[in-house]
Formats: sequence, structure tokens, C-alpha cells
Amino acid sequence: MPDLPELAASFTAALHDAGIAVGPDRTRSFARALTVLPPSTTRELRHCALATLVSDREQIEPFDAVFRAVFGAPTGPGAQRGQPGDPPRSLPDTVPGRVHGARKAAANGQGREAGAPPREAPVPLAASPLDRLATRDFAALSAEELARLSEVMRSIVLRTPTRPSRRRRTALHGERIDVRRTLSVSRRTGGYPLRLRRFVPRTRPRDLIVLCDISGSMEPYARAMLQLLYCATRAAHAEVFTFATRLTRLTPALRRAGPYDALARAGRAAPDWSGGTRIAECLAEFNERFGRRGMAHGAVVVIISDGWDTGAPAALATHMARLSRVAYRVVWVNPRTASPRYRPLVAGMAAALPYCDAVVSAHSLEALDDFTAALSAPGRRR
Repeated sequence: MPDLPELAASFTAALHDAGIAVGPDRTRSFARALTVLPPSTTRELRHCALATLVSDREQIEPFDAVFRAVFGAPTGPGAQRGQPGDPPRSLPDTVPGRVHGARKAAANGQGREAGAPPREAPVPLAASPLDRLATRDFAALSAEELARLSEVMRSIVLRTPTRPSRRRRTALHGERIDVRRTLSVSRRTGGYPLRLRRFVPRTRPRDLIVLCDISGSMEPYARAMLQLLYCATRAAHAEVFTFATRLTRLTPALRRAGPYDALARAGRAAPDWSGGTRIAECLAEFNERFGRRGMAHGAVVVIISDGWDTGAPAALATHMARLSRVAYRVVWVNPRTASPRYRPLVAGMAAALPYCDAVVSAHSLEALDDFTAALSAPGRRR
């Protein structure tokens, strides 16, 4: 299979020798178009090249001569298609060499013979590295591959449902009358309120609270999720906690540093990284220290854990029930649920399941769509 950059450079060089003004900017546009919208046939390849390399109607004829000499494909509007049952012929590996050999012939107006049978041959497809990583499990990615995903994770927006605010705004058909606004406007009409002013309460996104398990069984996924949560704390009002054997608040560390420094600070701030798991005790500490102060009231709470707990399942169920009474939604992220053979047989997961509004895997970049959808879903499902 030919190399895409070499193919684009050699083909555009042949067009330049044929008298078509093709500069580096058009060559770059042609290569980028092949990557964004990869053509499947030579006819689609010609349309892609015409859109990016040709700027004048008079350039179409020499362009077709070079294209026929290189790819041997029908180009004109009256060109016949091959039979539907004909097998497609693959593009040879020596295409760049053929391009260089065709440059002189194309400049002289020579090309493929008119009576040659047309064909539709597949062209090489260039897959982006991010496309290959989209379906891979976070646990199978290296640190370098996780760093590549940071750019994509920055574009992911974590939205939560809205809630009424104490502030209000003027509206034509509000349910309540804005007495102060009505009296203020009535001074223009001698004190007579000819028109009533109304208002409706403003809305704002609900708070997002994330409790991430950083025990040994969740370490491969915890690094990827903390990288995503770094983007969340920059774009939304989110509180991030980690837990294993103790509860650690990481929000200040994620807000005051870059993505790589934030993860390093998070590792230093959480001394129980890759330790055991005490979900019930950490959840009880969160309810006592932060939940009772109003942090979890009406918020969307996300718990990232596989459910492995060294404590009693009854204690976890008690603290989950207490949390669910004050939270708007409880979303549990368990990467193990991605397996079709998964069953909630772990005692901790079985105890917490009745108090969860949604359970998602979020084990890969592609699976994050279900995670974002669970956050933005309105209401409860329990």
C-alpha cells in the first residue's frame, strides 16, 4: 500500500509539471481531505482531487490526463462504469513510482488509451491514531497513548441537568408578577401600571461530584478518568474526590495545574494510591464531612469503582441510601460491565446497585458517550 504523504506529494508534483499551479497549500489540503473523508474508489478520489487541486475549468483536461496515467481510471462525464460483478483491482504498491514516470507523459498530453476498459479500484485509507485508540480499553493503553487522548478529552463537555436558581429574569409570560419592576415602569404613565411585568426563575447546571476509586484493581482506569475529570473541573463546577482506604479531595490540585502536573499532584495528594478499598468507610466520611454541608444536595454524584470492597455490604447499602436521598442522580461507572459475561456478583456492587440511577462502563473513549448521556439525563430511574 503506498504511503499517503508520498502519494499526495508525487501526484501533485506531476500535476505541476503538466502546467497546473499546485502549491504546498493545495497539496496539504489534498492530503488532509484524504484523511478526513477517505475515498473508497478512484472516482471518489478524482472528485476529492478536483475539489482541492483544481481552481480553473481549463485545468480539468490536463488533470485528467495525469490522473489516467497514474490510476488508469475513468474520469470524464461519459466514462463507462465497470460491471457490478467485476472484482475491484487494488492500487499497486508502486504508485508513487508510477507518478514520477507519468509526469513527462502527462505534460505532453499522453495518457491512457481511450478504448481501455474502465475500472474502479480501491485507494489506500489512512486511519488516524486516535481512531485506532477509540475502541481500545483504557487498561490496555500506555502512558503515551493516554496522553494522546488528552486532546480529545478536552473537547468532551460534561453537562448536567439544570435546576431552578434563586435569581430570576424578566419574561413576557411568567407565572409571577414582578411588582418592583411593574411599579418602576408605571412612573412613565403617571403611576398607572398599564402593563404588568412578570418574571421566571433562572436555571443553572446542577453540581457534579465525582468519587473515583484509585485502588489496585482500578488503577488503569483511574488515570484515564482523572484525565477526563481534569477537563471537567476546567469547564464545569465539579468536585473530584479519590478514595481507596481514605477519602481525598483533589479539586484544588486539578484546578491549579496543567493536565500532566495535575495528575502528578493528584498522586502526591492521595497517599493510598493502588491500595485496598474501603468504599463504605470513604462514603460515610463523604456524607459526614461534605454531604451534610450541602455539597451533594441536588447534585449529580458519579462513583467510579468496580465494587470490590473489604467492608460489610450492609454498611455500603446504608451509606448509599443516605447519599441517594440528597443527590439528584447517582451514576455508577464500572469498567467491568463492558464484558457481556459481567454479572453484579461482587457484594459491594450488588449492595449499591439498587441506589444507582445509571450504571455505565466508560472503559474506552467510544464508551464515554454513554457516560455523558447518563450525566445529562433528567430525573431519576429508580
